[in-house]
Amino acid sequence: MVIRPLGERVVIKMLETEETTKSGIVLPGSAKEKPQVAVVIAVGTGGDSDDMKEPELSVGDKVLISKYAGTEVKIDGEELTILNISDVLAVVE
Repeated sequence: MVIRPLGERVVIKMLETEETTKSGIVLPGSAKEKPQVAVVIAVGTGGDSDDMKEPELSVGDKVLISKYAGTEVKIDGEELTILNISDVLAVVE
């Protein structure tokens, strides 16, 4: 299934980071904080017809997002997040 976000929305996939304590204990997923770095999977077409400007993001960009932003969806067994482009804080290079 292909997802095409509408307007100023972006589809992202969160990057999982393995957390280890200073003593070397690997924390399970339930004990970790939600990651804030993600990869852009799809980008909407931009604003409404009055203010059509090109989105600053492109597919494959690694981005930093707001902590509790977006709506999580599961498509074809893959967990994705759909959020407004304004919830993207920065591009990670």
